[in-house]
Amino acid sequence: MTSLPLSLRTHLESRLQTTINTTRPVGGGDIHYACLLESADGRQWFLKTNTDAAAPDMFRTEAQGLALLGASRSIRTPKVFGHGCTEDGHGYLILEYVRPGYRNRLFWERFGQGLANLHGNTSARFGFAHDNFIGRLPQANARHDTWAEFYTEERLWPQMLLAREQGYFDADAERQLDRLCQNLAWRCPQEPPALTHGDLWSGNFLCNTEGQPVLIDPAASFAHREMDLAMSRLFGGFDPAFYAAYEEAWPLEKGFEKRLEIYQLYYLLVHVNLFGGGYVRSVQEILAKFG
Repeated sequence: MTSLPLSLRTHLESRLQTTINTTRPVGGGDIHYACLLESADGRQWFLKTNTDAAAPDMFRTEAQGLALLGASRSIRTPKVFGHGCTEDGHGYLILEYVRPGYRNRLFWERFGQGLANLHGNTSARFGFAHDNFIGRLPQANARHDTWAEFYTEERLWPQMLLAREQGYFDADAERQLDRLCQNLAWRCPQEPPALTHGDLWSGNFLCNTEGQPVLIDPAASFAHREMDLAMSRLFGGFDPAFYAAYEEAWPLEKGFEKRLEIYQLYYLLVHVNLFGGGYVRSVQEILAKFG
């Protein structure tokens, strides 16, 4: 898509009560088309759009996740200006456009402190008020009393069964996963449910012009706080100042390095289902180690 379809442009102009003067594609995502909208009076918005049948639900739950994370006042999120779908099937999400700033040490310290504060928001049970998505995959969030139950039933097994249907794993992998899940209760620290971003890799946060972190693209739930930290480490990790600031604000229980891969297993299974067999070996190695 190089320009907005007329039906979508007309719909957005009505929604924003303005005339869209220019649109400029914005890179970075691999699921939706994204662009910068600018009105004749210079106002700007960030737009995501997709004609996939699931797109309206994806954008709705993304908007809900952003609103909840932002309401915690722990870390900024872009303001949501609207979401919906045109009559001819163009799903969309309109967000505040965040102008990029410079990521210095202070930025990383703010980010680590802010994430610890975010995780301090808790709930009576693990899960969420509604299901949502991780990437383009559905993510179930039924409520559970324990982390082991939630991680087993709502995270690991749905992804394993999907990968099994596609032929990536066999019955031995399922048996290994079953053994791993039986040991979760003693392998992971017993902590209250924490409000998590849910997909915290380097592409899902921004730095604004004031040097403040801004979270985007959440797969939010009340989960184990170590999930966010494990995901942040999966593809090279963040700046050391981020982790130092987090530890200072809310130290992790001892042994995190030894259980890190247990949390990363979910995200690797997601990557198998999204991107194919290149991640299968990593999953197999974790299953062999813990299962």
